[in-house]
Amino acid sequence: MKRVILFTVLAGIFSCSEKKEDGVTEQKSNASFSTDGKKVIVYTTADSSSYRLSATDTLEFKEMGQPVETQICVFVDPAKTFQTYLGIGAALTDASAETFYKLPKEKQQELLTAYFDKQNGIGYTVARTNINSCDFSSDMYTYVTDGDRELKSFNIEHDKKYKIPFIREAITAAGGKLNLFASPWSPPAWMKDNNDMLHGGKLKKDFYDSWALYYTKFIKEYEKEGIPVWGISVQNEPMATQRWESCIYTAEEERDFLRDHLGPTMHKEGFASKKIIVWDHNRDLIYQRAQTYFNDPEASRYIWGIGFHWYEDWSGGQPMYENLKRVHESFPDKNIFFTEGCAESFNAARYNAWVLGEEYGRSMINDFNNGMVGFTDWNILLDETGGPNHAQNFCFAPVHGDTKTGQLVYTNAYYYIGHFSKFITPGAKRISSAASRSQLLTTAFRNEDGKTVVVVMNQGGIKFPYYLWINGKAAEVTALPHSINTLVF
Repeated sequence: MKRVILFTVLAGIFSCSEKKEDGVTEQKSNASFSTDGKKVIVYTTADSSSYRLSATDTLEFKEMGQPVETQICVFVDPAKTFQTYLGIGAALTDASAETFYKLPKEKQQELLTAYFDKQNGIGYTVARTNINSCDFSSDMYTYVTDGDRELKSFNIEHDKKYKIPFIREAITAAGGKLNLFASPWSPPAWMKDNNDMLHGGKLKKDFYDSWALYYTKFIKEYEKEGIPVWGISVQNEPMATQRWESCIYTAEEERDFLRDHLGPTMHKEGFASKKIIVWDHNRDLIYQRAQTYFNDPEASRYIWGIGFHWYEDWSGGQPMYENLKRVHESFPDKNIFFTEGCAESFNAARYNAWVLGEEYGRSMINDFNNGMVGFTDWNILLDETGGPNHAQNFCFAPVHGDTKTGQLVYTNAYYYIGHFSKFITPGAKRISSAASRSQLLTTAFRNEDGKTVVVVMNQGGIKFPYYLWINGKAAEVTALPHSINTLVF
């Protein structure tokens, strides 16, 4: 598949002095915005074409005034700003790391450049990893011996073979900084009421303090290895009983564990600045979970934000994007962060299925518009089987490494994600953007350096000419069938 080309992006020419750390509430700017003299660089990925994050056009704004009903428009208002963008990235799992080191050295470097280099790749700035084993591990493991309540045996030797070296290389490729958060799939079996890391079960209350300390041990050991940990989530998918590593918490149980044990322990151990993410599961129950956590002031003070996944449409329904809006409306001071998503049911015959990328584009646009601050894909790399995976739960990744041929396979999901991650920079503010036809989905951001980034996805099979309209001026764009544009000016 065609590799990413080198891009030159027009220098920013609109500046705004407003800056708010971790700001998630709506902000309104009175700054005037002029399109005079601005050129719009168009980048395109399109089905049935060779375009993959390709620079396809340079446009100018012209006088337009009031559009008529037959003129399709994407309306952008840079004066209306909303949440602050954190970044985009993916999970650096055991499976990803193991696959990485089975590839030739030149392909390893290609992958690192493709994901983390801002100029020649798509500029990931966020990463996730697993505490203890998860389904995307070749084996099951923990960091302590059975029954060690005081965690005196804690060590991360297991991770030094693949995962830690891989994360180090990713940090280097990202320019020395990567916001890495870590999530557990299950405590050790002996801490649980089912004496099993698999099949759900619950953490025994007698081990709440030991398990809280476990997170801090993990952070300390990783940071000794030169890997800064930006944050943690309390539990991956706490309402899913899986045949792989899993652990169940009701909303009240997760709240109380955080409030009375994990939060105080993180502070006591010197990690008060680390971000704590709750829920880390689907959009379906997100409001009930948010209400339970955030309405408790003592629990809420430890929480940076609420994480979510996109698997709630497993029964054939539609993604519940509006649930994010309800959380954002009710708790505007809390961050909403996508912590996992992938295309399931791996089949190598579907590497080129266009729906893979469109699922990412559709979700990212809707979720950003409903208050999401950042996006974390699931496995950054998988092998030719959709694994390795000890639970036989094989999935797609945006890039697959064929360990038999030594080749990398880029699905169009990689390029769709890149239409956001390559051009939007951490600290950007989302700005108002709306399309006049449902065929087009759009979101927009203003970077701190003044560049405006507008993403427009054509989810249908018809070519759509449209106008990028700002304050009575417009640039005429063409959206190819099943395509995504990023417009930068």
